[in-house]
Amino acid sequence: MELFFDPKSVVVIGASNAPLNLGATICNMLKDYLRYTGAVYAVNSKGETVNGYPGYSLVLDLPEAPDLAIIIVAARNVPGIIRDCAHKGIKRIVIESAGFSEGGELGEAMQREIDEIAKANGIRLMGPNCLGTLSTRTKFCCFYGVNPSLVEMNQIFESPGTMSYIIQSGGVAVLVMESLYYDLVGINKVVSIGNKCDVDEADLIDYFQNDETEVIGIYLENVADGRKLMEAAKKSRKPVLIYKVGKTKEGAMAAMSHTAGMANNDSIFDAACRQAGIIRLQSIDELHSLPKMFTEMPLLKGKRIAAFTNSGAFGSIAADLLVEAGLQMPHLAPHTQERLKKAGQVFNIKNPVDIGPAPPQTYLDIFDILLSADEVDGLLPLLSVWQPFVIDTLLELLKMCKHYDKPAAIYTPNAIAKSIAIRAKYRIPIFETSEQAVRALSVSHTYYESLLKRK
Repeated sequence: MELFFDPKSVVVIGASNAPLNLGATICNMLKDYLRYTGAVYAVNSKGETVNGYPGYSLVLDLPEAPDLAIIIVAARNVPGIIRDCAHKGIKRIVIESAGFSEGGELGEAMQREIDEIAKANGIRLMGPNCLGTLSTRTKFCCFYGVNPSLVEMNQIFESPGTMSYIIQSGGVAVLVMESLYYDLVGINKVVSIGNKCDVDEADLIDYFQNDETEVIGIYLENVADGRKLMEAAKKSRKPVLIYKVGKTKEGAMAAMSHTAGMANNDSIFDAACRQAGIIRLQSIDELHSLPKMFTEMPLLKGKRIAAFTNSGAFGSIAADLLVEAGLQMPHLAPHTQERLKKAGQVFNIKNPVDIGPAPPQTYLDIFDILLSADEVDGLLPLLSVWQPFVIDTLLELLKMCKHYDKPAAIYTPNAIAKSIAIRAKYRIPIFETSEQAVRALSVSHTYYESLLKRK
């Protein structure tokens, strides 16, 4: 599997100098933006050089068998090219061309032919109808059509992270990458698997167990081998977060037309996810908004949440959201309330705790009192940044959470742009809405409970 992410040599089959040629965009990415140091070859009908990379008219004419072949030509030409790759000894192939099982009977027949050739020759295939792979640490990407200046590609590679994605749709892959760039958790690897005729999400969950990945995010339109997926998820030592389309009849039909995916029975899939410890996501946004709860905070080991706000209205909002999410707002013990009284400027010493204008030490004292309380498992701070010192207290809160081994899902009820700016500058795991913060607490506890069941 590693050769899909860290090949030492690559051939782009279909890259040419024709206007708007998609294969050429892969060559440009490798040379001009990633400064890829391995050998790159282009195969096209004219055998022409592409952006300085030597060109050949046939795969069989290549001077070596590259580690990875990337095919982006008309679907009807792919089976013959796969045969040539087999004869050349190429063992890893990404098929980015579309028009196979999602394209009717003829496409299905071509995909079956490709599968047979690959299995007979020990070839692993990714795709077809996909974007391929991206790895920030090895500085490799074979996505076609990407303009790095428009998707922050350079910045993504400059700050490798611990989040890896397995995504059936190329468009969703780009959306999630762009969105995660403006959050805290950097990208480790991204895979667009398309029709997944060979390499599938289960194979990649297994693969991500042995690299820098801390959280695995998945977007699926169908599940071809449910048992294999669930077994991989059960064995995973890392959280698996899945957003799957096809909850409705209309969504299932759309998925089938996009990546040839039968979206399967959603209620059965949902139950299987619970048994396997998979976090079932409710929206695409959660693919990039929730990972920081796992990478930046301890897991939530109970359901009892203390809310703390410097605006009383958000205490009421928090109460509704927590209860609706299946979490609890415990009554604070008399000893805890007595300590809160002494903190000063506290309007409400019950849960949710509400303060008025107060100095930094009051915030720090309340954080410590609530996190140290036996009746509290986690914290929901809803704190408007009305003074710069609030940011300093949130930075201290991160240390306290690690000390007490209890999480906080932080929401700052300010303009979203302001909250995002604070998050980016100070590396504080701030959620953009109170709903996101409560959802983060909920999934953290769900994952913790799934770990207990495995023991």
